[in-house]
Amino acid sequence: MHPMGEDWQVWLVPALSDNVVPVLQRGHQAVVVDPAETEPVLRALEQRGLELVAILHTHHHHDHIGGTPGLLQRWPAAQVIAAASDRARIPLQTRGVADGDQFTLLGRTVEVLAVPGHTVHHIAFHLPASGEEPGELFCGDTLFAGGCGRLFEGTPQQMHHSLGRFAVLPAATRVWCAHEYTEGNLRWAHALLEADPAAAGAVEQRLSEVQRIRGGGGFTIPSTIGQELATNLFLRAQTPAELARLRHHKDHWRG
Repeated sequence: MHPMGEDWQVWLVPALSDNVVPVLQRGHQAVVVDPAETEPVLRALEQRGLELVAILHTHHHHDHIGGTPGLLQRWPAAQVIAAASDRARIPLQTRGVADGDQFTLLGRTVEVLAVPGHTVHHIAFHLPASGEEPGELFCGDTLFAGGCGRLFEGTPQQMHHSLGRFAVLPAATRVWCAHEYTEGNLRWAHALLEADPAAAGAVEQRLSEVQRIRGGGGFTIPSTIGQELATNLFLRAQTPAELARLRHHKDHWRG
């Protein structure tokens, strides 16, 4: 349980086998990002006596929008905010947005970033730092802790450019991705870097911490942009070609 009150907070609801659904909360109002399924999210909100005021979608895959119809049955006035260009695949949206758009939710500014790669119309939601509150990045399946999304619709060039938009955000920005893939991503990175002990050091240290957290049943999300710049091989890739090689290796790795 998380303490109630007017303070800003973000917490996670586990869903399906490895999804995590971020919940943004201020007072008794809540926003959810990419609800994979209805029941665990609805139960978590009701247990805390929260009113759902908006749902944010980063892309159209069912494990990101599957819970929306059920949540809207319970809170029919909630906004559904998603890429206007993907309205055909995210049909319940009430507010279509595009790259560069800004709006306010729960008293925080939200910036929309177009980040194609995993899908063509993928977007992310960035909340700049506000007062003592850190910046928040809700990046769906574009950037993972220690990894990035598969290129189902986009190109290495698009993904490299999209990750570059994240790389220039302040290092303290918290990264809320949509899957608990961190340990597997870092095991892959550590195996790839075994021949270069100097480069592997930071990854090995982070992997050890992640394994400790997961062993205790905790989440490894959020990470930060600073952590990702230090240990995420995809975010560190210098060229689209390098990213493509890494993605191909990860896609076929069976470690």
